[in-house]
Formats: sequence, structure tokens, C-alpha cells
Amino acid sequence: MFSFMFATGIENSVPTIKGGRERVDEMEKCGFYKHWQTDFQLVEDLGVRFLRYGPPIHTVWQGPGKYDWSFTDETFNDLKKRDIVPIVDLCHFGVPDWIGNFQNPDFPELFKAYASDFAKRFPWVQLYTPVNEMYICATFSARYGWWNEQMTSDQAFVTALKHIVKANVLAMTAILEARPDAIFVQSESSEYFHAENPAAIGPAEVMNSERFLSLDLNYGRRVDSEMYEFLMDNGMTRDEYHFFLDNRLKQHCILGNDYYMTNEHRVTADGMTSASGEIFGYNEITRHYYQRYRLPVMHTETNLAQGPNGDEAVNWLWKEWANVLRVRNDGIPILGFTWYSLTDQVDWDVALRENNGKVNPLGLYDLDRNIRPVGTAYKQLIADWRDVLPMQSVCMVAPIATPSEHGDSWLEDIQEDARKLNTDAAKKPDVNSVRG
Repeated sequence: MFSFMFATGIENSVPTIKGGRERVDEMEKCGFYKHWQTDFQLVEDLGVRFLRYGPPIHTVWQGPGKYDWSFTDETFNDLKKRDIVPIVDLCHFGVPDWIGNFQNPDFPELFKAYASDFAKRFPWVQLYTPVNEMYICATFSARYGWWNEQMTSDQAFVTALKHIVKANVLAMTAILEARPDAIFVQSESSEYFHAENPAAIGPAEVMNSERFLSLDLNYGRRVDSEMYEFLMDNGMTRDEYHFFLDNRLKQHCILGNDYYMTNEHRVTADGMTSASGEIFGYNEITRHYYQRYRLPVMHTETNLAQGPNGDEAVNWLWKEWANVLRVRNDGIPILGFTWYSLTDQVDWDVALRENNGKVNPLGLYDLDRNIRPVGTAYKQLIADWRDVLPMQSVCMVAPIATPSEHGDSWLEDIQEDARKLNTDAAKKPDVNSVRG
């Protein structure tokens, strides 16, 4: 049985910019296609057993039922040989050119088929993030006008959101058909909006309700009345809303939440926002989300740039880890922690809105694959704490298995039991979704 889930990630962001004419491929920018075997070895060297990683959706998925699995087969077979547990990131901020963008109403059903075909091809994979940061993806694509459809209206935002979350839900159902004990780690941005003055309280309250929309819909939780009106006023139908209430997959999920120094915001009276820096911190904001959803938690993303002193990222690591321990000591079941990502990133200083090629020193390793101080500190943290913290597995629907355990008789028994439970659960009304 696993102890605490220490993880890192290899980012597979692929949004489009410039009206869809140019794609931002973060794995290409960071040299992963060339150095992927070295990168997997670096994961092992850290003592990390869990890796947020997924195939490059824009090159793999070439049309309905049409795929080029060659690179995916090679990389996933290598992960399996290393017995590294992937948390498979199927859609990270972008879709293939032939789909267009997140305004396409066909995307959810198409993505369901893609998720199904992936799960059947890699039956040893158990952990998934079908769609990464659904709230951020919809916001940056359809409200801020930065990526993909590059639209800037409430109606475009609601359209993107309902398509993205429906795709996530349908993908979960498809994956569960192939792997009944699958577990879904919803990597979602955890936000908070602080009112600058009394006149800003109203706008801040609306934003603090909107931050929950993606997860409310994903978990079949009735949204707040103001948010219901917002969704209905901006193009969601009653039937679309009830689709989310009627699909009850919360019991298969871990509430993965991401926290950066930029996740808290200062709100002015006219509704404008700016980064406030860390005020509440991960512990307090995680409590907000846990009290709403009552699911086991995993800290699925954080980082900070290595600054001029050389210890800024190290200090942030220790601060976030102290917050994780505080969450745990407060009685919230927290299962894992992630420094994101393995290597430095590129152009996140402009939120991937431009292909400038500017390296952001955020990784455990630089792009020459030399370890950074935060990488050394994370390796030591893992060594110190791995055998001290149990996973609190009492809160898990099914145990997490390693790739090498696929096909073992005990795991097949668990999968058969999970299949029966899934069938029974689908027939029963969910009082929690009715009461919210």
C-alpha cells in the first residue's frame, strides 16, 4: 500500500493563440520530446512515484477514432517498466485543430470516445485528470480572450465551461467502463477574491461563487441561486444543467487543488482584479473547498521561480509543505503533494499568450536537466517524510495499484467488486446531489 503521494509533473499544455493559427506546445518548448527518457529517470532519481503526465492530444488524436499512438506507446511503456504511477492528463488547455476550440458542442462526446480508446489501450492506468483546470481553461479561453476561441463574454465563458465539464464527466464514465476502479484527480485552480473596500464586496462575492462552478457541475452539486441565474442567462439550458445533477461520479474522485501565489486576488469596486499575493494561503483556501465537497484532497500544483537569492523556490516549497501538514492536522484527508513541474517552464510569465521562448525557472530541474536547489530540497523532503505519513486510505473508494500489479488476482477481484458497485450506484438516487 502506498504512503503519501509525492508527485511532480510534465506539462502538456497545448493552447492555440493568434486566432488559432499558432499553437503553444509546452512539451516541445521544454525539450521533452527529445529528453523524455532522461526526464523519466530524473523522476526516479527524486524518489517520486507519481507523475502528472499525458499524451500530446493535438498530435495523437487525428480525427474521430483516428490516432497516432506511436510516441504515447513508447513513453507509457517506459513508465510501466519503471513502475511509475501516471496521473494521466488527457486534455491540458487545448484541443486538436480539427475540433477547433471549446465552443464546439461536439467536443464532449468526441472527447468521451478519445478517453475510452485511451483507457482500453492502456488498461494498467488507474489515475486520471481527464481535463486539467477546467475553470482556468474556460476563463482564459472564453472570458479573458487569451487562448483557443479567444472570446471575452459571459456567454462564451458559460459555453466553454459547460462543454469542458461535460467532456470531463463523460470521459470519467467511459474510463470507468474500461477500468472500474479508476480514480480521478480533479486538478483545479483554488482561488479567492478579496474585496478592496466595502463597495467591492458585491463583485468579490460573485467571483467567489463563480470559482466553484466547474467543480459544482462536475460533482453534481446544485449551484448557488445567483450562479444558476448566471448560467441560465448565458446559454445553459435546464436539460444541460440537469445532465450534471444526474451524473454522480463524485465517489470516484480526489479533489486535486492547485495553489500558487497568484491564486488570490484583490477586487475593486468596478470588478477589476489584480494579484494580491498570498493572504489566506493554501491551508485556509483548501478548507473552503473541502467543506463544500467533502472529498479527499491532493495538492496537485505549486511552484515559485528561483529568484536572485537562489532560495525563493526552496522557501516556498517548505511553506507549502507546512500548509499541507496543517491541512492534515486539521483533520482533512490529504493524500498527496506536487511540485509542478519537473523542469523549468517556458513563457508562463505571459500565461502562454506569446511564443517568446523565455525560460521561467520554476522547475525541479533546469532545461539542461541540472537539478535546482528546490529539486534537492524536494528530494530530501520526500526522503524525510515518505515513511512517516500514511495515505489515510480509509477515505479511498479503491486502493491505488502500481503498473506492475496490473493483472494480479487481488486487483482483478477489486475491479470486479468495483464494477458491481458502479452498476448498483447508477441505479440509486443520490440524496447528496438533491440537497447539494
